[in-house]
Amino acid sequence: MPSWLRVFLLLALLLGGYFGLFALLGVALERYFLLTGFGPDRAASAGQAMALGAEITLKLTLISSLAGLVIGVFAGMFRLSRRLWVRLPASFYIWVTRGTPLLVQILFAYNALPLLLQPLWPEAQQALTPYWAAFIALSFNVGAYNAEVVRAGIQAIPKGQWEAAWSLGLSPVDTMRFVVLPQALRIVVPPLVNNVVALLKDSSLASVIALTELALSGQRIISATFRPVEVYLAVAAIYLLLTTVLTFFTNLLERRLQLAGR
Repeated sequence: MPSWLRVFLLLALLLGGYFGLFALLGVALERYFLLTGFGPDRAASAGQAMALGAEITLKLTLISSLAGLVIGVFAGMFRLSRRLWVRLPASFYIWVTRGTPLLVQILFAYNALPLLLQPLWPEAQQALTPYWAAFIALSFNVGAYNAEVVRAGIQAIPKGQWEAAWSLGLSPVDTMRFVVLPQALRIVVPPLVNNVVALLKDSSLASVIALTELALSGQRIISATFRPVEVYLAVAAIYLLLTTVLTFFTNLLERRLQLAGR
């Protein structure tokens, strides 16, 4: 089978599984709420609302984790730079981000960042919706933690790898790009996976800026039904399901990288 066809089938399978997951989740939630005593109309609306909130949570986690991976790789490399003007901004970013609560960062991205950007970007207030403000805050937050993981992975590569690459005539940039960084990323996959799972759970903090993700969907259903036990059990079960699915795929990726590195 051609490689392009294999990639196409894999993407089609993932896309179909994505939509199928949330369609089945909506049906399962509706049945659950019916069994716990909700009326038919209330059960249907609650199931759809929570399934939509779960989808928003997962999408926000995926795009934030990808952006955070890119930020973390560059910040981790810059953190090890010998040039002070490169190392200091990366160190400052990591220090500030890891030293302040994520909740404060989300509130800052939603309430303060548009005001700071307004002189250069007049439409910032309209563009930075709760979704994109949460995306910015989560990306930079997980990026700081990824940066320290990447830094540790790079420092774990034996010095002989650098010397061997230099003896072959590779520049420091090419050595990092083709020799050191691929090996470091294989080493740091497990802690990066942990950061993604933690990010999924931390995304619930976006409810403070009225982003209708899973946690806020549950809170709104509770306000309408006064049934906190049933709703919070469903919210916890959905978070457990999403973290299990994420862990399953990241474990597959980890095994593939280990096989490729042999």
